[in-house]
Amino acid sequence: MTSQSTSTRPADRTRALRLTGALIGLSVALGACKHSTDVVTTASVPDDYRQRHPIAVQEADRSIVVFVGRGRGGLSASQRADVMGLAQAWLREGTGAISIDVPVNTPNARAAEDSLREIQATFSAAGVPPRAVNVRQYRPEDPRHMAAIRLNYPKISAVAGPCGLWPEDVGPSINNKGYFDNKPYHNFGCSYQRNMAAMVDNPSDFEQPRPETPAYMPRRSIAFEKYRKGTSTATTYPEADKAKLSDTGK
Repeated sequence: MTSQSTSTRPADRTRALRLTGALIGLSVALGACKHSTDVVTTASVPDDYRQRHPIAVQEADRSIVVFVGRGRGGLSASQRADVMGLAQAWLREGTGAISIDVPVNTPNARAAEDSLREIQATFSAAGVPPRAVNVRQYRPEDPRHMAAIRLNYPKISAVAGPCGLWPEDVGPSINNKGYFDNKPYHNFGCSYQRNMAAMVDNPSDFEQPRPETPAYMPRRSIAFEKYRKGTSTATTYPEADKAKLSDTGK
């Protein structure tokens, strides 16, 4: 009886050790899987420059300044072109009235009134209705600066930034813990987002695609006629081979 119990103890101990080792290995494997999932989920989102420097669509002002001397009223040729360009842009993108700020009690106040009348005439020639123009008077705060006529109107604009923020050191230091994690610095991608917002023609393109424009029917009719006859519909340019340097690749 004693010998039998003694022989079974090593076997039980071996099975217990094997079971414990299996449980430890399983827990380590599960812990490693959970750790890798957390890294992918939490480390990829805040490092994306598009989320750190998002492009926002909001209302902003577009403005120009018309400098007026004290001895001459009216607009110069370049100023007239600027005013006409602003009027045409307002017809396309304006979301509010055009405000004209005219200086008063200044040496050039009388000349500014003459320039204002020409600005209003230019707006009328461009198709801007009189009710869409608000004229306001102002007194310059600093008499050392030349008082000018300011024109502005609100429009939908895309903005991003501000850029140039450096909350942490770029190089390795105690304050920059992300350097050793190979993460991008805070200002990374800000200039790209800001330039993209400034270059876009229609800010609504960031939110939704534009509708399709009507097809060019003369060109489509020519392509359909070639297809009906069984000929190639590709566009050929007879003078395209004049600028080639060699026949390599044929």
